[in-house]
Amino acid sequence: MSAPDGSPVGAERSIGQLFASATTEMSALVHDEIALAKAQLKHDVKRGATSGGAFMVAGAVLVFSLPMLNFALAYGIRTWSGWNLSVCFLLSFAANVLVAGLLALIGVVFAKKAKKSQGPQKVAASMKETAGVLQNAKPHPRPALADRVPDAKAIEAVARSSS
Repeated sequence: MSAPDGSPVGAERSIGQLFASATTEMSALVHDEIALAKAQLKHDVKRGATSGGAFMVAGAVLVFSLPMLNFALAYGIRTWSGWNLSVCFLLSFAANVLVAGLLALIGVVFAKKAKKSQGPQKVAASMKETAGVLQNAKPHPRPALADRVPDAKAIEAVARSSS
């Protein structure tokens, strides 16, 4: 098993390696949360499109079916019942309005579901919470510089590398 930077788990890592690892993991977390927000937004847009489509179909049914269906239904009712032709036309119109009303109701239900969805807001709140935790994180206490005595080998290695 190894750490994200490839070093074995439990091995001593430098502060730079730890910082690089933390930066990589934070970047991955932010990218994952952005991907989640995109996926939830895509789902909400799909719901909204379904709602808009249902409203458009309701309008199309009302507009395009009225002339044909009103005549056919009105004459059918007159033939069946023998009522006055104007009453038959009113009944056929009421039937068309009922169908359009049902389709509009379907559109309203999907619109409410799309509006109620809080996907992107949840992701934004999660990102703010993550940022808050990281801002409040404090490094481990380290001994003061005066308490630390430099290692002779380390000084010698630095001297060789600078010459």
